[in-house]
Amino acid sequence: MRPVFSYALAFDRNIGWLTEWEQLALRGKRIAIAGMGGVGGVHLLTLARFGIGAFSIADFDRFDIVNFNRQIGATMATVGRPKIDVLAEMALAINPELRLTRFEKGIDAGNVDAFLEGVDLFVDGFDFFELAIRRRVYARCAELGIPALCAAPIGMGAGCLAFVPGGMSFEEYFRFEGQSDNEQYLRFLIGLAPRGLHRAYLVDPGRVDLPNHKGPSTGASCTICAGITAVNAVKLLLRRGEVQAAPYHHHYDAFRNKLVVSRLPRGLNGPLQRLKLAIARRVYESARTRTPTRPEAPPRTPMDEILNLARWAPSPGNAQPWHVTVTGAASLVIDIARPGPEHPYSYRGGEPTCLAAGTLIETMRIAASAQGLRLDWRLVDESDGLRVAVEFARDGGGGLDPLFSYLTTRSVDRRPYRRRALTEAQKSALASALGDGLVLSWHEPASVARLAARATRRMARQPDAVAALARSIDPDRAHSPSGIPAGALGLGHLGRALLRRGLRRGLPGSSAPPSLVAGVLAAFRADTVPIRASGGCFSVRRAAGAATGTVSVIEAGRAVQRLWLTASRLGLAMQPLFRPLAMAASSPAMAGPFRGEIGDPEAVLFLARIGSPRSTAPNARSTRRPLMDLITTALPLNSAIAVPTEPARWTVETV
Repeated sequence: MRPVFSYALAFDRNIGWLTEWEQLALRGKRIAIAGMGGVGGVHLLTLARFGIGAFSIADFDRFDIVNFNRQIGATMATVGRPKIDVLAEMALAINPELRLTRFEKGIDAGNVDAFLEGVDLFVDGFDFFELAIRRRVYARCAELGIPALCAAPIGMGAGCLAFVPGGMSFEEYFRFEGQSDNEQYLRFLIGLAPRGLHRAYLVDPGRVDLPNHKGPSTGASCTICAGITAVNAVKLLLRRGEVQAAPYHHHYDAFRNKLVVSRLPRGLNGPLQRLKLAIARRVYESARTRTPTRPEAPPRTPMDEILNLARWAPSPGNAQPWHVTVTGAASLVIDIARPGPEHPYSYRGGEPTCLAAGTLIETMRIAASAQGLRLDWRLVDESDGLRVAVEFARDGGGGLDPLFSYLTTRSVDRRPYRRRALTEAQKSALASALGDGLVLSWHEPASVARLAARATRRMARQPDAVAALARSIDPDRAHSPSGIPAGALGLGHLGRALLRRGLRRGLPGSSAPPSLVAGVLAAFRADTVPIRASGGCFSVRRAAGAATGTVSVIEAGRAVQRLWLTASRLGLAMQPLFRPLAMAASSPAMAGPFRGEIGDPEAVLFLARIGSPRSTAPNARSTRRPLMDLITTALPLNSAIAVPTEPARWTVETV
């Protein structure tokens, strides 16, 4: 039996915070909302649940998948549909008695008065960059004596303004008159967040692209905006409770746990705000003139998703020495280049590269579990680098691997950790992650620090090795797609400047080695300090009688990736220590000390330090190259892929 709507029952739970007569008063109010997107749509539904009886709504856009992260009406069922139609249906599903006036072509100079006719309150849901019509609507609200509310989703919070009859106007606050479009955007941004609480946790500033009208957003901030706006709307409509209107500005940031109330009696014409604008102009101009980043097509198919996650597999120096060729609907070939003989990590035939191949394969396997797939792999050729063939097949019920969510958050943390020793439960979980055939051994951080410092001092006497390592350091970017950020190594402005100078001059490939003093300082800063500040150090070695050869090392790399992801799951940070292994493999003078501290260097495959991080927010980390730089394909990347239930027989052609 279809339920019968009752206004009194539907909004009865509001009573207590509202009186019965106030609730009935809201039933007779009309609110105009411009825009049914990120904030506008949730404004409508939140106010509808307060029992507001009538709305004038405007929007000309249609839903798309890019709206999913923040727009309440965006679902797979609504893609391609007009936003105004979808939100009207959702609002009427809450209150079938709603009186809706719809402006399906949006708002322009010719229909502003019709949009505001009979309205008790205006709520701003315009897109950020729609300033011309926004200014016109606010100006007309001021002329008609209609209060107006603006709540902007900023980061993970909201910047809120109210403009009431007789108070400071929208124009008096922002001072747009006579300014260029770019200047108006800056003024709007600064005026919405004069204290800039959100800047402290903007982890990827490159995603803010004002010149191209793009920026990051969150659905949480839109919801916060709607809650604050709805409360202010009810206070204004019922004339109960104080609404601090402009020149007051409120910025609540849930991430920072802060609420800031600012009063700008001169709007953006005050001296401090003019200074902020001057700084913002320089930042904006730099953004406007920079070379645009090539946009990357988002993954759309199972193969795309797997490869996109596989990019985050670790490799020494973030070299990403692999290239993937998609050879079929459910198959691919991975070519992995070995480092040159001058590289310090070319020891034992490029063993670190074989380990990296294993981490890549294991990352693919875990990523494939999210698609309900299993992975089969095979080493095809190792005469010139490594060539590995991979095929996917439907999994009979393995489910999502519990390590999946750590694929992209796992990273190398080179900073000092807490000295708190690992618990036996943590050590047991790490050992279990390795599986059979490998042994996990624990070592004192002080002993490993001495060994690592000795290896660094010895490497500092080898110009080619120093040059190869220096080329892997990115002196300019905090998030490096193809190297190690200098910030992750603790290099300050002076260190970065010296590194840039060395790179411009070609590095010391044929010049005299660095001085002994420089080697000692590097060993102290890169090895002694951070390694001693660890919860422990460990090595991974072959078990007695275990298989040897390239395939066994690749399998060891898979196990190391499971161990590393398990460490991330346990909240632990980790840093591989390849340099002592490399020096022990190439120098008899290092092999003896290594054997004394760690064991037989021929049996040790991996050495690392581990511990509880002091901070979970590194200011620098290695990212990855774009997916399209790492793959070629004979198939359209975004074409449909039918994955077989069973893998095909192995047939790998030379690519």
